[in-house]
Amino acid sequence: MDLKLKDKVAIITGASRGIGAASAKALAHHGATVVINYIHRKDKAQALLDEIKNGGGRGMTIQADVRDREAVDAMADSTLKEFGKIDILVNNANINFPIKPFVELTWGQIEAKIMGEMRALYYCSQAVLKDMTKRQSGKLIFISSSLSRYPGYGFSAHAAAKSAVDAMAKVMATELGPAGITVNVIGPGLTLTDATSGQPKEMHEQVAAITPLRRLGLPEDIAGAVVFLASALSDYLSGEYLPVTGGSYMI
Repeated sequence: MDLKLKDKVAIITGASRGIGAASAKALAHHGATVVINYIHRKDKAQALLDEIKNGGGRGMTIQADVRDREAVDAMADSTLKEFGKIDILVNNANINFPIKPFVELTWGQIEAKIMGEMRALYYCSQAVLKDMTKRQSGKLIFISSSLSRYPGYGFSAHAAAKSAVDAMAKVMATELGPAGITVNVIGPGLTLTDATSGQPKEMHEQVAAITPLRRLGLPEDIAGAVVFLASALSDYLSGEYLPVTGGSYMI
């Protein structure tokens, strides 16, 4: 089956590792040209690009803090200059946050997480929409979290920020649909990445035990959903929240 990803151009933020790296590899495997965004790990981003090119794929790496409008605009401009268009945005970059009870959180910690997530969504979407609206075509894919829907102890800041992502995506889908642009959200369950590697082993075992598929997610599991939402298979799907949780959260 042709997913119609050949020659599509995708920007994947936070793509030097984890879900972002897996998504870049999966999209490249299906023929998309990938822009691998990173903030610090130039070595990992370059190694990923080398792997993709060795497999016959196309792409480039771009350093940019997605919370910095000028850096994001420069990333979009570089993409357009190199590849001529932007078809897909995978808004994935991880914004760090503390895991602690609400009563122990400072307002500054909550604000930093919410503002970081919103800046990333806003700046990256605004940057790519300049081209997408002109061409009346595009796909925005936001990586959220199942914790925006299902409570987790100590995750107040994260839940608040990702809930904002979920809500804004619905409004954007409503507004951008007439321009041929879809907006969808992926809500991963607990996924084994660098960002979760420091969590207690017992916590991972407990979550796996209550998950119907009896395991935690892998970056490749989320990447599969990214490919689906980026492909022609999802052309009539917009404004949706897709949980990829092994069944631990069901709509």
